[in-house]
Amino acid sequence: MAQLLEVENLRVGYTEGDREIAVVEDVSFTLAEGESLCIVGESGSGKSVTALAVLGLLPRPLEVIGGSIRLRGRELRGAPEKELRAIRGKDVAMVFQDPMSSLNPVRRVGDQIGRAILAHRPRTPRAQVRAQVEEILVRVGIAEPRERMRSYPHEWSGGMRQRAVIGMAMANDPAVLLADEPTTALDVTVQAQVVQVLADQRAATGAAMVMITHDLGLVAQIADRVAVMYAGRFVETGTVWDVFDDPRHPYTRGLLDSLLTAQNLGARAYAIPGSPPSVHGRPDGCPFAPRCGSPLRTDACAEGRPTLELLTPGHAAACTPLTAMVDA
Repeated sequence: MAQLLEVENLRVGYTEGDREIAVVEDVSFTLAEGESLCIVGESGSGKSVTALAVLGLLPRPLEVIGGSIRLRGRELRGAPEKELRAIRGKDVAMVFQDPMSSLNPVRRVGDQIGRAILAHRPRTPRAQVRAQVEEILVRVGIAEPRERMRSYPHEWSGGMRQRAVIGMAMANDPAVLLADEPTTALDVTVQAQVVQVLADQRAATGAAMVMITHDLGLVAQIADRVAVMYAGRFVETGTVWDVFDDPRHPYTRGLLDSLLTAQNLGARAYAIPGSPPSVHGRPDGCPFAPRCGSPLRTDACAEGRPTLELLTPGHAAACTPLTAMVDA
């Protein structure tokens, strides 16, 4: 199957004096048409930075300092801003986690969705744009779209604003959708509705998706593949069934153990001990080793940074003891 998006050995960081500080290191993944990849991990692991790097939207002083980002074989790293502007919203679109930050508070919602259309189809007649905006609002489940499109963002609920942002992102039928925690701060019922809107829009357009989330239950619903991220690196990758049914990396197991289920509803909540390392204090060996309570942990964990290695076809982990067992 031809790959739509290819990220290879991505490295993102900044310079501090004469020292290069890496925030994301050696991240690689591919995305085929219609496929969904979920990137999970604690806050600060580099998930959002990875998504922003794809679109060339990294805040200063961050920059891509290594690797390749290709869309349909076309290299995006180092592409001129004019070229990236033509891609953003048309070929690759993004849904950010806070819709109020994505929407202009002094512009009507309908006008903002219309501007997303006109950004890539500037000659579209105004009447046609209005009709398309109304159709988009219907598609994302907004009742009375003709009246609602005249409202300002503060007049909409959080769930409605997130639907509008999804509609705006899908306005030009992008091939790839990047969704950065789109259900954050929404109650469970609204989360389910927003997830359904995402699923419906992807089904209608055939878009592939990279979803960034903390919600492992959400991953189980929508992901084809999962990448678990820790301290700027992928530590486990595989299909959702590989990772959820047979988690191999100790960090992945810790995340799943902390998930509240019907089986552990009455038990004391589990939390991985310690905290993720800062970008200035990542150890030379496995970055998870100081927090790892796995019986697999050995002195070898502190001797070198482990890389992703296949454990079974399509299922990889970055754990020195695990890969040593496979090699043996």
